[in-house]
Parts: sequence; structure tokens; C-alpha cells
Amino acid sequence: MLMPSVTNEALIERAKAVVNPKRIGDHLVGDVGSALVTNKGNIYLGVCMDISSGIGFCAEHSAIAAMVTAGEYRIAKIVAVWKDNEGRTYILAPCGRCREFMRQIHKDNLATEVIMDSDKVLKLADLLPYHDWFHLMSGQ
Repeated sequence: MLMPSVTNEALIERAKAVVNPKRIGDHLVGDVGSALVTNKGNIYLGVCMDISSGIGFCAEHSAIAAMVTAGEYRIAKIVAVWKDNEGRTYILAPCGRCREFMRQIHKDNLATEVIMDSDKVLKLADLLPYHDWFHLMSGQ
């Protein structure tokens, strides 16, 4: 896999740039931003949509949807960030749903570098250690 030369800090800055919280009724949208870089070196961005009835989605989902819309499926590196009321930025680990979503988009995404902090990166496979559960359960 080609590893693009996008630094962790650059990707974090791109994710921070799309954070723009807005209230829609009782719901907050855009308060988490995500940036990912593909194995081809393209960057895609997304924000979360915290909407009622479970129809919202995480910022990572939004960025991945933009990537898929452009015809790409292989994530080299991804990050999500949230800012507090004082403007401090926090890097967020992807939730379980996001981890599984990344895995299902392309089997090689298990090698995706997930930015946990500016100086800490883990492979998606390390965050999703039992990703072969279906095969284990079915005996395939």
C-alpha cells in the first residue's frame, strides 16, 4: 500500500477546520470533524450529525461517504476531533460502529492508521481485535 506523506498534525488541522457546531432544534451537528487520507493521497472531510431517532452519524462516516462518493475505498490514515467551549481540541478514538464500518468498506482497511494523539497511532486491527468473529463463529 502506498503511504501518503500527510503528517498526523496536518490531518488533525484539516479535521479541526471543519468543526462548526450548530444547533438544529434540540440537536447539535458539526461539533466533531474528521479527516482521512486514502492510499492514493486524497483527503476527505466530514462532520457528525447528532440527530434524533438514531438517524445521525459520526464524522468518520461522513468523511468515508465522501471518499466512497469519489470512488475510493482504502483509508490510509484517519482522525476525528472535538473542540470544547474554550476552543481546546481533543482527538477522539472511533466508536465501535465506526471501526466496523471502516473494516467493511475494504478488507485492507484493517491496516488503516488511526490517529489517537498527535504522537500516537494505532492500526485499525488493534482497535478491532476480533474482526474475524463471523468466520470464527461460522467455522468458515
